[in-house]
Amino acid sequence: MHIQEELSERHVLSLTVANEAGILARIAGLFTARGYNIDSLTVADITTDHAISRITIVTVGPPKVIDQIIAQLERLVPVHKVTDLTEAGPFVERELALVKVAGTGEDRIEALRLADVFRAKVVDTTIGSFIFEITGTTEKIDNFVALMRQIGLVEVGRTGVVGLTRGRDAA
Repeated sequence: MHIQEELSERHVLSLTVANEAGILARIAGLFTARGYNIDSLTVADITTDHAISRITIVTVGPPKVIDQIIAQLERLVPVHKVTDLTEAGPFVERELALVKVAGTGEDRIEALRLADVFRAKVVDTTIGSFIFEITGTTEKIDNFVALMRQIGLVEVGRTGVVGLTRGRDAA
């Protein structure tokens, strides 16, 4: 009998949670205790009274594992809602990165040319370096960083993925 392993899938999970001390540690602890990996994690207060935060988590695993993660997250008391954006239908996801590149001469010109192609903005410049701001999908940012690595990449800071379902309704 041949047992076929389930393929791992990338999922973007959106959680609304009570904005209280320790919730992020509890969620991270849930992943850690069960050996699940978090590829990206972002958190932001989303209400004027600072009562609710949105946490966006990108994780990878077989469908059964993703279902387990969602079920365990839903059981945490301060979690109001968990939405698997990947399964909920069309959604928009973006990430922001600051990319520092050092170089002179042709490397400097090439860095500016590539930034233009990727629609990255120059947010800081010196005689020997640039800091670019780029937004887009994780893949777009990965590609931009890979190209800058060949020119003179110094460092990268990334926000992590945020996502929302398309259309009028909230997820």
